[in-house]
Amino acid sequence: MFDVSAARAHFPALTRTHRGAPVAYLDGPGGTQVPRSVIEAMAEVLTLGVSNLGGPFDSSQLAERVTREARMAGADLFGAGDPEEIVFGQNMTSLTFSLSRALARTWRPGDRIVVTSLDHDANVTPWRLAAADSGVATDIARFDTATGRLDPAAVGELLTDRTRLVAITHASNALGVIPDVAAICAAARDVGALTYVDAVHYTPHGVVDVQKTGADFLAASAYKFHGPHVGFLYGRRDLLEELTAFRVRPAPREGAGKWETGTQSFESLAGVTAAIDYLASLGDGDDRRQRIVEAHRRVAGHLRSLTEMFLDGLGDHVTLHGPSGLDERTPTFAVTVAGSSPQEVAGSLAKAGLLVWSGHYYAIEPMTQLGLLDRGGAVRVGFIHTTTRSEVERLLEALESLRP
Repeated sequence: MFDVSAARAHFPALTRTHRGAPVAYLDGPGGTQVPRSVIEAMAEVLTLGVSNLGGPFDSSQLAERVTREARMAGADLFGAGDPEEIVFGQNMTSLTFSLSRALARTWRPGDRIVVTSLDHDANVTPWRLAAADSGVATDIARFDTATGRLDPAAVGELLTDRTRLVAITHASNALGVIPDVAAICAAARDVGALTYVDAVHYTPHGVVDVQKTGADFLAASAYKFHGPHVGFLYGRRDLLEELTAFRVRPAPREGAGKWETGTQSFESLAGVTAAIDYLASLGDGDDRRQRIVEAHRRVAGHLRSLTEMFLDGLGDHVTLHGPSGLDERTPTFAVTVAGSSPQEVAGSLAKAGLLVWSGHYYAIEPMTQLGLLDRGGAVRVGFIHTTTRSEVERLLEALESLRP
């Protein structure tokens, strides 16, 4: 059994109260709190004193070590074979815009790309803009509105020998649904297309394995799994070396560094390593990768029980959008409440110390397809490994009190 109390003891922010009630952070899809080890790792770098890369002195060598260790940790998190396949940046959105510009230079008029209606806009608009600039057509694969699920066939039927890229989410940040990424990557590969996977929402909830999925590129954000606000990208090394990066002249010409614009936040990179090490500490194994895999296995049962409790406890005045089952989903739920706008619901819950999001949360395409965008979107509830059954009980009671 997963010991949620022991895990919570690592997080100073979980002691926060609001109007005398404990705060329940049910907004994990929007960002997570950090354990003490991440705070200390970041503070240590700043306390010791850190300089830029390339200097012949200790503070510069610290920057080199922190960067190297973060690449190694990122490779272990993603199941990558080479730390030089890990690129860091301000956030996932910035990295996607950067790579979209680089890939677009290889496209020609008459080529096509595929995006999906299940994705966060950071994995839609950068590609659409790049395609428009290059005279390339954009096709959109749509999910099943009734179930929230994206059939790989919906992507497959759009693929042609002129398809150059397929951009797909590993898990919907709005509906929680997990597509069959490996099948979609395989279909893209069969027609010679590259794949770009947005794993921002999936990474906190499941084992990312770029070898098994066959993704050519995959991006995530550390602040979604208890780290600092840093984005990072996996790219096949041959592709990272082959493509031309938009960079200033003195920047590195090879390796992951050629994709990293300007000076990185070295204290944040130390926090990335610490966050991945924290995740690994929840499992056992001979190396960090094995411990990460085991950690997800241990946490999965806890999150499944919370999901079942939440779905079973919803009143008939609450509508769940997306999959109603327990399988192939993360513990993230988009709901609307009869008689109240999503903003009113989120505001009412906030007064009780229950923190949830409302609106579209950048999931423009899903909200549009569901007909919710012009109605204020939906309330988004998200559980993580530190969420407790008592917090879910409080949430259900609060939603029941909103019955019209």
